[in-house]
Amino acid sequence: MAEISEIKAAARDGSGKSAARALRREGRVPGIIYGDDTDPQSVALDGKEFWQHARLPQFLNTIYMLDVDGKPERVIPRDIQLDPVRDVPLHVDFLRLGKGAKVTVEVPVQFLDEEESPGLKRGGVLNIVRHTIELRCVAESIPEYLEANLTGLDIGDSLHVSSITFPEGVELTISDRDFTVATIVGRMAEIVEEVEEMVGEEGEGIEGEEGEEGEEGEGGAEAGDAETSEE
Repeated sequence: MAEISEIKAAARDGSGKSAARALRREGRVPGIIYGDDTDPQSVALDGKEFWQHARLPQFLNTIYMLDVDGKPERVIPRDIQLDPVRDVPLHVDFLRLGKGAKVTVEVPVQFLDEEESPGLKRGGVLNIVRHTIELRCVAESIPEYLEANLTGLDIGDSLHVSSITFPEGVELTISDRDFTVATIVGRMAEIVEEVEEMVGEEGEGIEGEEGEEGEEGEGGAEAGDAETSEE
């Protein structure tokens, strides 16, 4: 599990659209903390500091320590609203994480040992079906990434989720099937070569047809000349 980052926040009393707009004019982002059988708490975060975290791809799957006026709150972002025009954060929801709390997250997959894949060595292409896999686990056990080994995979082979080793206490949310994570597809060089051969064969056929027509035309002309001379 990655080191937990801290974000500073301040408690806020005001609620509603007007209060939220006032915060945004001040360069702050309104938010709320909920969960763990505790009353929701409205907070405000510094816009620049918050955006440095919110723009990261794994923001919604990362645990943070929210420092609310000196009181630490362990949270995980569950939703962020962005301005559709300016693409800046308008509001954020945090789920409060008590001890032993379980969360559902999407964890990225890292593909290892590409050089040990016969299919990739022969010029095959790695076709990634799932870049992330959804898991459920206690907050303390969220892995940074999952490792998928490509050793031995040839063209036409598939890598299924059963080939991935998961940390203890981590469960798949999809457990009723052994779904595909990636495949090794055919070489592009072979496809291009086949297309070139097909084009070449078609071109030769066209030239042959033109040649036959030319011979027929010449023969016809000679016959015509002979008839004229006989006359």
